[in-house]
Amino acid sequence: MIEVKNLVRSYGLQPAVRDISFSVQEGEILGFLGPNAAGKSTTMKILAGFLPANSGSATVAGFDVSTQSIEVRKRLGYLPENAPLYPDMTVSDYLKFHARIKGIPSRQITQKVQAALEKCFIVEVKNKLIGKLSKGYRQRVGLAQALIHDPQVLILDEPTVGLDPVAIKETRDLIKSLGGKHTVILSTHILPEVSMTCGRVVIIHKGKVVAEDTPENLTTKLQGVRSIYLEVKNEAPNLLAELSAIQGVNRVSITQAQSYLVETRQDLDLRDELARWVVNKGYGLIELRTEKVSLEDVFVQLTTQESEEELTHA
Repeated sequence: MIEVKNLVRSYGLQPAVRDISFSVQEGEILGFLGPNAAGKSTTMKILAGFLPANSGSATVAGFDVSTQSIEVRKRLGYLPENAPLYPDMTVSDYLKFHARIKGIPSRQITQKVQAALEKCFIVEVKNKLIGKLSKGYRQRVGLAQALIHDPQVLILDEPTVGLDPVAIKETRDLIKSLGGKHTVILSTHILPEVSMTCGRVVIIHKGKVVAEDTPENLTTKLQGVRSIYLEVKNEAPNLLAELSAIQGVNRVSITQAQSYLVETRQDLDLRDELARWVVNKGYGLIELRTEKVSLEDVFVQLTTQESEEELTHA
């Protein structure tokens, strides 16, 4: 559905996107991540037809964004970080205006506007001036305009910025429900949101792709070892040494009184064996769980590592 190959874009002498390549399958929700000035917004603007690339290519639904921009825009909904709103228009009139310029037949406009209002939870403010709305409501109006023509592809740049926790959850659920019917690229700084919403992640840093995989695979690759948290009820002065002697255990550390972190190879799952061992010894098993690296840990390590490598080779 989306193919990006060797995309390059500079602002004067300053490179913003440096040889980026990735693809998004039909119906997929892709998390597009990177620190500030990584090139995320520039890439999305190129895909949406707002900026030309210096070199490379990008296609959306089979159409080239540089030579078939109109065809791309017919099939694409775009919410930039700062939603393009008209403060002197009411929400309803603004959506009707977008429906017309996006080519929706007149007989369908009322129905499409109502559907967008409901999807984005803004029915109660449809007759209010956009300039009088809170930042959160304005963001939802921007999302409604991106959805109003029921596009095949959605590009969403920070869609939950400024929203309260309830609205964030509603918007997250909405984006998740769009998968399958729509192809979505989602850029956000709220990394747990990506884990809960996206099937795959592309992380870019300083204009380059530094990682591409599912959130689960990225955390597994980074962790390298399996860490198991173990807490027992009864005092066991020799438990550290006893756990260390179990075959397959690489290292054991005490996290707090009667709590331990047991490390094994990533491909070796000793949870069942450890549970039975603790119970049979009479130590009293309180808790046993796998400790996982978060997507935030992956993000920080990858982007920090890239910066450190550049300093080393400078």
